[in-house]
Amino acid sequence: MEKKTRVEEFIERVAPAAEVSNSIPPEKYQLYDAKRGLRNQDGTGVLVGLTEIGEVHGYFVDDREKKPDEGRLLYRGYNLKDIVEGFQAEKRLGFEEVCYLLLFGHLPTADELAEFRAVMAESRQLPAGFVEDVMLRFPSSDIMNKLARTTLVSYSFDENPEDLSFTNVLRQSVELVSRFPIFAAYGYQAKQHYHAGESLYIHASAPELSAAENLLQMIRPDRQYTELEAEVLDLCLVLHAEHGGGNNSAFAVHVVSSAATDTYSAIATAVGSLKGAKHGGANSKVMGMMETIKSGISNWEDEVEVADFLRKIIRGEAHDGSGLIYGMGHAVYTLSDPRAVIIKSKAEQLATEKEYLKEFNLYKLIEELTPRVFSEHKGREMDIAPNVDFYSGFVYKMLNIPTDLYTPIFAVARIPGWCAHRLEEIVSGGKIIRPAYKSIAGRNRYTPMTERS
Repeated sequence: MEKKTRVEEFIERVAPAAEVSNSIPPEKYQLYDAKRGLRNQDGTGVLVGLTEIGEVHGYFVDDREKKPDEGRLLYRGYNLKDIVEGFQAEKRLGFEEVCYLLLFGHLPTADELAEFRAVMAESRQLPAGFVEDVMLRFPSSDIMNKLARTTLVSYSFDENPEDLSFTNVLRQSVELVSRFPIFAAYGYQAKQHYHAGESLYIHASAPELSAAENLLQMIRPDRQYTELEAEVLDLCLVLHAEHGGGNNSAFAVHVVSSAATDTYSAIATAVGSLKGAKHGGANSKVMGMMETIKSGISNWEDEVEVADFLRKIIRGEAHDGSGLIYGMGHAVYTLSDPRAVIIKSKAEQLATEKEYLKEFNLYKLIEELTPRVFSEHKGREMDIAPNVDFYSGFVYKMLNIPTDLYTPIFAVARIPGWCAHRLEEIVSGGKIIRPAYKSIAGRNRYTPMTERS
């Protein structure tokens, strides 16, 4: 056993008292009507801003009572379902089109999209020395950490990083959206080489390929992928591109941008938010739970056995003791998450090709049984539907994407939404975001050093 450092010994001694000093009783929040987590008592979000970028609908309020409703997600006023059906019907990949829509506010024509794709391809060219000096030097064991640091270091390669004019921030946004797949892929390769001892593969991005195709060919040693694999990953990027201004990472962008900081600091802040297990790590939690379920039941098709195991999870007797069935339920969506509905059909198609149908059917069974089991446990009817994370981790698994890349891929998908929110805050925000915190600390008399115990 290694000897503890002086810092470790000191912290271990003083931490218990310091933790008590930072503890605020939950009832105090009710006493002062403080909106903990910026949530109202009924679970709805506190209205703090307006946006035209994304709309998340999961319920309606009737006579001050929250009523469940089918989920709906809109990008710039367009129903996500219609956008997906549109580019799929034309046998196209859709992420670049969605990036254009979010950043510029309208659906592109064929010529506009072609020009934008060419601009994105050119923007992927990293500055001289960037790969060696930034991506490969000081690799991180966590790719999200590396992604945040790479974003911040990009400031040093920008000749005009502090210019907050709309035009300059839009230019920075296009460049970051274009480069994030490379940042994620190279961050992964550096981690595998320097931390896992594997061979180092640095594949150049291909200008003719989409973000999804480039990501696949850059993370795989042989650079090979199927058409269906590219379609499915592209769909995942589209589904995660935007989710309203109230989600933690988008709101973080608004908060930091309102302080008039630079683009790189704002986007790195969003990456830091998404890195959190309560935000971007949900699909990994689903995968961990599914491994527990698969090993804990003998017959994946037995409804009784699966339901009994789900009851154990809810009672905190199985998996991590949280009492949560990860991937089921959402803070806004009630009857359905439109993203989960869309990805589920592609997941089944991919499961058929990859021979994962037995496992896919287990997911469907858990989706079916969870509302019933939770309703039994709570003693009342509950509306619980799978969220997008319930199926996205499984899709990444079938795509043979390493778990370490699940959240970085989320960031690759979400950055056009982040940049759109930053642009909106710069143009329409106007005031630094500064909510109030009420101090409930008592009054203390200052004591001289000689009188302190």
